[in-house]
Amino acid sequence: MTDQPKPTSERHVPVLRDRCINLLAPGFEAARLRGDTPVAVDTTLGMGGHSEAMLQRFPDLHLIGIDRDEEALALAGERLSPFAARTDLVHAVYDEIQDVLADLGVAEVHGILMDLGVSSLQLDERGRGFAYSFDAPLDMRMDTSRGQTAADVVNTYSEEDLVRIIRKWGEEKFAGRIANRIVAARAVKKFTTTGELVEQIRSVVPASAAKSGGHPAKRTFQALRIEVNEELDVLERAVPAAVDSLALGGRIVVMSYHSLEDKIVKGVFQARSKSSAPLGFPVELEEHKPELKTLTKGTEVPTAAEIAENPRAASARLRAAERIRARRAA
Repeated sequence: MTDQPKPTSERHVPVLRDRCINLLAPGFEAARLRGDTPVAVDTTLGMGGHSEAMLQRFPDLHLIGIDRDEEALALAGERLSPFAARTDLVHAVYDEIQDVLADLGVAEVHGILMDLGVSSLQLDERGRGFAYSFDAPLDMRMDTSRGQTAADVVNTYSEEDLVRIIRKWGEEKFAGRIANRIVAARAVKKFTTTGELVEQIRSVVPASAAKSGGHPAKRTFQALRIEVNEELDVLERAVPAAVDSLALGGRIVVMSYHSLEDKIVKGVFQARSKSSAPLGFPVELEEHKPELKTLTKGTEVPTAAEIAENPRAASARLRAAERIRARRAA
């Protein structure tokens, strides 16, 4: 028996791995046809499963991996060490994609992958405080080197602000009850652990709600995680920045895990897939033509086999698009 952790490749099965890579592949081929080295950006590197699969399948591919989580970067670096000559791993938030590319001297890329939300590493590492299923410090930061924690939020936000974020980011219909209970409980003792928060949430959410909505703390934890990491604000900046980084024929694939994320991705893809010519304009100028062609009809969902391979794929929703109009020269 040993207490040594499993290799990263055994701890992490990438969500919809083959489907994502198959969607990205034509973008890499378009680069080759122009005589370019294909470049991919994994904007949410995590433990490197998707990136490893891309590097294995495409021997000429150069991979840029971005993650705000330093622990994830270290683990992915170990996993991807056989491909070190073809990788650049960068500690950054993925809305900084254009700054990352500029620092590396990369003008445009041919494939971009975004696997949104909390990573397998963050869920599995008990000390990170992302999971409501076991007691841990109430942290929830994806980048533990900076920023406020979930404990800071529940202990300092006004009741009004707690209601707002739990209702808006968690889509929780019992937001008022939960916020009121948090404020009352923290007046007696400040929150320090996830278990303390779960206990208070359970005390005000009807047991019957769990039959259809799952764990009573699920939505509140989602809301706190989004608030702590500014996830939706980051996503609103990141998707347009990623699209603007694509070469002609390049592709972007995004996996989201709740409706708030998918709505943002859908909005950018739809807007960039339509002509921007004024209504009634007699001629569609080149700069008015659509930039993107959507590759998925709405969102694609995982198959039963993909869920069996990785149960965390169950809530995944996938969208993909291809750049069909060349980027404007800088």
